[in-house]
Amino acid sequence: MMEIYLVRHTSVEVPRGTAYGQTDVSLRDTFPEEAEKVKQQLTGLTFDRVYTSPLSRCVRLATYCGYPDATPDNRLRELHFGDWEMKTWDEIQTDTRSQTWWNDWINTPTPGGESFRQEYDRLADFLEEKQQQDAQRICLFTHGGILSAARIYTGDIPFSEAFRQVLPYGTVLRIQI
Repeated sequence: MMEIYLVRHTSVEVPRGTAYGQTDVSLRDTFPEEAEKVKQQLTGLTFDRVYTSPLSRCVRLATYCGYPDATPDNRLRELHFGDWEMKTWDEIQTDTRSQTWWNDWINTPTPGGESFRQEYDRLADFLEEKQQQDAQRICLFTHGGILSAARIYTGDIPFSEAFRQVLPYGTVLRIQI
C-alpha cells in the first residue's frame, strides 16, 4: 500500500472563468498566506519522494513547503486546453468546435489539446509506475484536474464528476493505492 499526498497549487492571477490549463500563469499576491496553510498541513510528514508538475505555480509551492528538489514530471501537468488556453468559457462556447467537446469532454480532445481521459491516463501511468518502486509515502504538487483524476483512480468519484467536484486551491488530498 502506498500513501500519496496530492497538493493543488494556490490561487492564480487569472480572471475567473478562464481556461488556463498548461499555461504557466502567475500566482496571486496572497501566495505567502495560502502557501503557509499548505505547509502547515504537511508539517510532520516525511516523504520517500516528492514530485511536482513542472509549471511554476507548483514548483513555487513545493519550494515554499521545503521541497526545492522535487522531481518535475510532465504527467502531473494540468489538462492541455490547446487552442482554448487562456480563453474564457464564454469565448470557448462561441467556438463551433465546442459543442463536440461538451458532448463528450471525457474522451474528446480540446482543439490542439487533450481530453480529460488523456489527462487521467497520464496520472494513471505515473501512479502505476510509482507502485513498482519502493516508496511508501510520496507527495505530488500538482493541479485540480490531476486531483480529480486521482479521485477517479481510487473510485472516490466517477469520471462524470471530474469538473463538478474540482477541489479548491491549496487542497492537500491524501489517497492510498
